[in-house]
Amino acid sequence: MNKITRVFIHGLDSSSRGTKGSYFRARYPGMLLLDYSGSLEERMAQLEKGLSGTENLILVGSSYGGLMAALFACGNEARVRQLILLAPALGHADFTACFRQPLQIPVTLYHGRFDVVVPPEPTRRIAEQLFGNLDYHLVEDDHNLHQIFPTLDWDALLVL
Repeated sequence: MNKITRVFIHGLDSSSRGTKGSYFRARYPGMLLLDYSGSLEERMAQLEKGLSGTENLILVGSSYGGLMAALFACGNEARVRQLILLAPALGHADFTACFRQPLQIPVTLYHGRFDVVVPPEPTRRIAEQLFGNLDYHLVEDDHNLHQIFPTLDWDALLVL
């Protein structure tokens, strides 16, 4: 099997040097951490360029980065091995085309019950339509998942 490529996609107002990006950089030196800016379309073009020629991807997306990871997977399901979504902003795009045939790749989603930035319930409803192999976790945390994020078993999550 081909080498796994692990990728972290940061949120709208963050960077690869934010809390989560720094965490991954320190613990998983081979993880791909790029910076994205501009509109959703510009960010998706940057993501496509950054992942050009790669496959067997494990995409970890936080907030807007979760939206980007989901959109990428919709158009490139054969290249994606797994999605790990952290409070993904799924309500910020039209997934109608993907709803016809739900993605079958494993998706693990963590969302804070007290998230006021990306409400959990609408996100859960979209995720249930979009992903046929969803492992959904509503946790006692806020949007940034500061409490739960460092306690997750990242070694296990990133080896599927």
